[in-house]
Amino acid sequence: MTTPNHRKQRANNSREHILDTYVDLLIHTGERAATLDAVATAAKVSKGGLLYHFSSKKALLEALAERTLTLAEEDFAAMEQAPEGASAYYINSSTPDNTPFDRALIALSRLAQNNNELAQQTLARVQEGWHALVLAELGDEQIARTVLLLGDGMYYNAAFGGDSASPQRAAAIAADRAALERALQVLKAATR
Repeated sequence: MTTPNHRKQRANNSREHILDTYVDLLIHTGERAATLDAVATAAKVSKGGLLYHFSSKKALLEALAERTLTLAEEDFAAMEQAPEGASAYYINSSTPDNTPFDRALIALSRLAQNNNELAQQTLARVQEGWHALVLAELGDEQIARTVLLLGDGMYYNAAFGGDSASPQRAAAIAADRAALERALQVLKAATR
């Protein structure tokens, strides 16, 4: 017999699966291709099943924004507690890693590039959180911004530099990370 808790868990799993599918479509095909019909087809659910969980494309976007902010709060907590400090954590975690947080950020960035206001606002809130933690550690606005830009450059370089699983690419990423860590030490010294 199916219990109410089991039905709720199954519904939550379906909802998350549909949201994951929406993220995949945004990443791989873009906003225009991520229609409700396309999401339902890719998620292997009926359109009615999709609409049960998400009444509109706007509802999917709102759920993605909510998921991103939840994952960001987890990242902020890890960053705040990182023994190496928030700035080193930011740089060290600035490589694509296919985590749910990374995927959510990529999906939102695809929407933000098309001037989607909620996507832009959500990404701005995430960036403000990172900025606040790095600034709290370093105490200097210009150096905090520099650290964020270094991390962003690290992410960009790793994302567009090829297959990060190859030994050569992994070594290049590690060398870049080491170079940025040395630069970070110089920047930290400037704030003392």
